[in-house]
Formats: sequence, structure tokens, C-alpha cells
Amino acid sequence: MKVFTELEKNPDLSLALGYFDGVHSAHSTVIKKAVEFANENNKKSAVITFQNHPCCYLRGVCPKYILTSDMRREKIAQLGVDYLYTLDFESLSGLTAYDFLVNVLMHYFSPCAISTGWNYGFGYKKSGNAQFLHANSDKFDYEYFEIPPQKINGEIVSSTLIRKFLSNGRIEAANSMLGYNFCVKSDVVHGNEIGRTLGFKTANVAYPAELIDLASGVYEVDTNYGKGVANFGTRPTINGSSKVLEVHILNFDDDIYGKNITVEFKRMIRKEKKFASLNDLKNQIKRDILTVNQSVI
Repeated sequence: MKVFTELEKNPDLSLALGYFDGVHSAHSTVIKKAVEFANENNKKSAVITFQNHPCCYLRGVCPKYILTSDMRREKIAQLGVDYLYTLDFESLSGLTAYDFLVNVLMHYFSPCAISTGWNYGFGYKKSGNAQFLHANSDKFDYEYFEIPPQKINGEIVSSTLIRKFLSNGRIEAANSMLGYNFCVKSDVVHGNEIGRTLGFKTANVAYPAELIDLASGVYEVDTNYGKGVANFGTRPTINGSSKVLEVHILNFDDDIYGKNITVEFKRMIRKEKKFASLNDLKNQIKRDILTVNQSVI
């Protein structure tokens, strides 16, 4: 997949439009439709998105993301997309829906097809929507595919709901909507080695600042080094203040400082709490490890 940060002419594409934060199961359906049409008609596919969420410009506050920008790009590439355009939202934010359609989509891409979600909005004050794209498809000679709401367990899949699930520790509900396990990919950094003194060596993972904070608690995780138990929180028993991610990898003792680690969250085991002593904390960690080991059997 080729990635571009500026517009340039690349005609006759099958386009998928959206921000696609999380590239969750509903987003994937939109993107797969564009790829499918391209493959069936001997065309190329492209995703047109933005470098940062539109809220960063419109509200002056960026949301916490479900994926880092690198991970979002990786997920989109895995869907078979040929081109990814991550554009600057501010430079296009003043365009009306019609101007965006004519001066951006038509001028640069002359699309053979456009795919969006049912609630996609674009142009100044979101003056463009699915109905607008439907209405102009014959005039500009493109096929338009509106992907209807995707539901899981009776709820419409959305980035907003997934963020809520993650913030509340409902990892399994979030993962079912994502279509994959929420994960962190980052470097192992040096910590205060409290875990080592308790007899449980941990990998301290640099938690990306742009990612949404999970609920403080203990989680069952998978890593690229094996299954583990992760704690995300302030570590109140040792009077910690800032949130950190620590992972104890089961049956693993290698030195991985400075290496990259992938941590996939499976479920929350319990909420974080302050223990009366380090010995009480040690005993609880033993129980947490036993809980994870039992889930493997």
C-alpha cells in the first residue's frame, strides 16, 4: 500500500471515505467494499482520510484514539487497499460538500466508485452525507455504496461506544466490535523494578499518549513473547501517581529492554486497588496469574 499526505491525481479509483479511527468491524466493511469493487472491476482502491481527527480542528481538542496512526495504517493495509491518502483536515475544512466532491474527489481521483458508512458526513458543517453522494452518482458517473449500520449484540458498532467500553474495562465487548483485540505496540522501558522485588519480573511498556486510557485494572493479555498478566494504572499500593502499563509474561525471563512489544488485551480480571502491604499485593498477583493460567487450560 502506497501512502500519500498530499493530493495528487490518481484517476479511476474505488474510494472508501472516513476517518476510520480504530478500523473497527464497521469501518472494515466500508473499506472491504471499496477493495471488493476494485478487484472485481480491475481497478485500484484507495482510502481517503485525515491525519488527525476533525475534532482536533473543530473543537480544539483531539480525542484519545483507539489505534495509533501507525497501527491504523497497518490495519488499513491488511484489508488490501492500494493507496492511502491521509490529508490535512484544516486545509479542506472550509469546502462545501459540493466543492469537496468536485474539486477534490472528482478532480484528483475521478472515482469509479465511492463507499462510505451510513452516517458519513463531509463538507462545511457536514453539508454532505450519504444522500448527497447518492444524488450525485449519476451526474459524476460513479457507483455509490452506502454501508448500513453494523450491529453486534443489538448495538450499533461505533468508535464512541468502543471508547466507552475500553474506558470502563469492558474489553471483551470492545474487542467484539473492533473485530480484533485492542492492543498496544510500544517499547519496553526501564521502571522502578518493584515487580522484580516481589518475585514477578515485569516489562514496563511505554503507553502511547495518543491512545485512549483503559480502566485501571489487571488484564489477561497476549504478547508476542507469550501470555501474560498486565496492570494498567497508578499502582496505589506503592503510592504511584501517573498511569503505567506493566506486563508479567508467564514462564518468560529474557531481557527485552528496548525491544518492541505487542500487548493484546483479552479481558479485565479485576479493578486496580490499594493493598495494605506489599505482601498482600504479592499474594494477589499470584491469584491473578493462577486465573490466567486456568483460562489457558
